[in-house]
Amino acid sequence: MTHILAYDLGTGGCKASLYNAAGEALASVFHAYDTFYPHPGWHEQRPEDWWQAVIHSTRALFTASRVDPASVRCLALSGQSLAVVPLDQDGHLLRQTVPIWSDTRPAEQVEQFFRQIDGDDWYLTTGNGFSRATYSVFKIMWYRAHEPDMFARIHKVVGSKDYINFRLTGQIITDHSYASGSGVYDLSRRAYDPRFIAASGLPETLFPDIVESTASVGRLTAPAAEALGLPRQVEVFCGGVDNSCMALGAGNTRAGKIYLSLGSSAWLAVSSPQPVVDLGIRPFVFAHVIPHMATSATSIFAAGSSLRWIRDVVFTGYKDRAAEAGRDAYDLLVESALQAPIGANGVFFNPSLAGGSAAYPNPAIRGAFLGLDLRHTEHDLIRAVLEGITFDLCIMYRKLAQLVPLEDPILIVGGGSKNPSWRQMFADVFNKPFARASSGQDAASLGAAAIAAVGSGLWQDFDRIDSLIEAGSPEVPDAGNAARYSHVLGIYEQTWQHLSSLADLMKRI
Repeated sequence: MTHILAYDLGTGGCKASLYNAAGEALASVFHAYDTFYPHPGWHEQRPEDWWQAVIHSTRALFTASRVDPASVRCLALSGQSLAVVPLDQDGHLLRQTVPIWSDTRPAEQVEQFFRQIDGDDWYLTTGNGFSRATYSVFKIMWYRAHEPDMFARIHKVVGSKDYINFRLTGQIITDHSYASGSGVYDLSRRAYDPRFIAASGLPETLFPDIVESTASVGRLTAPAAEALGLPRQVEVFCGGVDNSCMALGAGNTRAGKIYLSLGSSAWLAVSSPQPVVDLGIRPFVFAHVIPHMATSATSIFAAGSSLRWIRDVVFTGYKDRAAEAGRDAYDLLVESALQAPIGANGVFFNPSLAGGSAAYPNPAIRGAFLGLDLRHTEHDLIRAVLEGITFDLCIMYRKLAQLVPLEDPILIVGGGSKNPSWRQMFADVFNKPFARASSGQDAASLGAAAIAAVGSGLWQDFDRIDSLIEAGSPEVPDAGNAARYSHVLGIYEQTWQHLSSLADLMKRI
């Protein structure tokens, strides 16, 4: 029996998953690690924590599954985007903690870069539609400005999954999907753009060479094989950035297919031969792990994390009640929300607790409850949070649908996809059918496993993915609910402009 090992190296931890040669999931183990916030806008993790999480999750996976590690033929990783890991000539880590995707410290470096480069041209070339400060090139420029002694010793700067690949094989390389988040990658040419590297003032040699996601990085080194408890002949394939691996694992293998990832953050992503870029809503784009395709998305930054905030900060009893009842606290929150009517008795919630995307009139916007009065209950407020997340994503979907044809149903993956009542709310608000993908919370892992399968020759191509992903019976819109939501959503959308107009004023407090 031949097995495939896949890793989902996410923001919260590493999930190691085991698949058979046909792509069927057998077992998975998750190992968490910490994020550190030493200063405003600084979001850091320890690469050594990533490596230890890979080791512990791998060993626990084989203990739990009782599969013989000698049966593993290949592995690949999905990795969180936009991390910047500095390595010296000998491969030594030069910084114990590194900025991750959500870190926004390099504001000065962004300003410096765009004195030389037209911002619209940069976006249309790179598809980099997140907050500019999150992109890798600006974080590396920050290293140069603030840690010059360390910067002088840098040989290469690599991303999250590429650092783990280096620990596994001793080879430094990246793939097109991860390189497309560097801030200096031309999506159309599939190469680094010399203009942008020149404007950064960074040596081109700092950026790793680019190969296809299915390219072999090499076999395990002796120390890596010993640490993981695997045979040395296991072959490591380059893998991809999390957004693109998730697109593959959600079945987005052809133009027009769309999925919603509903986790701590949330995005709606569509695959296409050409990047979907637009100066109005600025979708963020990554090169797909499938060659010559792109995955383009609109997003909100605090979806499930908004729900977690109201659970942990506002209504703190739900965790204890869930523990006592042996239930999921989020399911109890949804049940509470359903005791309030559509529109939450006139309460709106804007979920921009982590700021707004480029689709907002002002990305500096922050979250808010609007319309509160003394009659409102916790049921109203919780429903307003669920509706606010759903409303924001619906607005994003409609903007994306203006740019590219989209298929029905909308597949939904991620932790938030588990609750059928919330899925029904999505169907009613969007007035579209929603179906939960069988890959669920494992879409990124399945995408990584597929990369290893194709790279190793176990699969001829990615077409097998379609047979592995089953869509559950879709939640279809209720006509009456959809009409009511259409009215409420029209009012909610007007609050975007008003809250955005207050954003800069609120920053002065």
